[in-house]
Amino acid sequence: MTEVPQIELNNGTTIPQLGFGVWQVPNEQATDAVAAALETGYRSIDTAAIYGNEEGTGKAIAQSGIAREDLFVTTKLWNDDHGTETTVPAFEASLERLGLDYVDMYLIHWPRAKQNKFVESWKAMEGILASGRAKAIGVSNFHAQHLSRILSESDTVPAINQIELHPNLTQRDLKTFCASRGIAVEAYSPLASGGLVDDPDIAKIAANHGKSVAQVILRWHLQDGNVVIPKSVTPARIKENFDVLDFELSDADMTKISGLNNGDRRGSNPDEN
Repeated sequence: MTEVPQIELNNGTTIPQLGFGVWQVPNEQATDAVAAALETGYRSIDTAAIYGNEEGTGKAIAQSGIAREDLFVTTKLWNDDHGTETTVPAFEASLERLGLDYVDMYLIHWPRAKQNKFVESWKAMEGILASGRAKAIGVSNFHAQHLSRILSESDTVPAINQIELHPNLTQRDLKTFCASRGIAVEAYSPLASGGLVDDPDIAKIAANHGKSVAQVILRWHLQDGNVVIPKSVTPARIKENFDVLDFELSDADMTKISGLNNGDRRGSNPDEN
């Protein structure tokens, strides 16, 4: 099996560049989906408190027989739990649902800037990091202005910013900002929620490589330096999404795919959330 590339984060920990996400996977399906992903070869699993499937995810991890140190598990702090007094209890509840002693990454799920408590949560997460119960901490859906507050009001640079990112929303300015501060970028909705499956330009590239459109897009993410977390509950699709390590896109392919950027956001805008 081809090894998944690893990205070194700013605190020295490493994350597999290709992981498995369980957004919108019901708890009762999460165990089988995560089990299929782990059997396929994924070693990074991304969940969140709000997904309601931490328990099912943790069950698959427990049953996998894979050594804990060989896995990278991410979960996230939900909006309702922002604040000095509520962040740590929310984290501990996630650990309990997962059945784990620690997670590899804990993220603030959304900045909720109008609520204005994300810096409080970040400082509480610094304590979690210091305790060893999270090996790294980061954020999700943060724009440059949100990141700037974290950087100016705390002592810890986020290890990752997990954002919506795909060929229709390449996030170049935000990626440049993150790179200049040593923050890795992780792409969710990497396939634009299925919105690119019929794109003729990508279809042509896929035909040239004997791959599917989804595989070409995931390969684009890897070569563009993104950590990427596709999700599926279908075993065949889970395997297909993992089978992207044995080919390479040309510079012309990469340019063509990046040229599909039109700012089309499929999820919520963090500035409006």
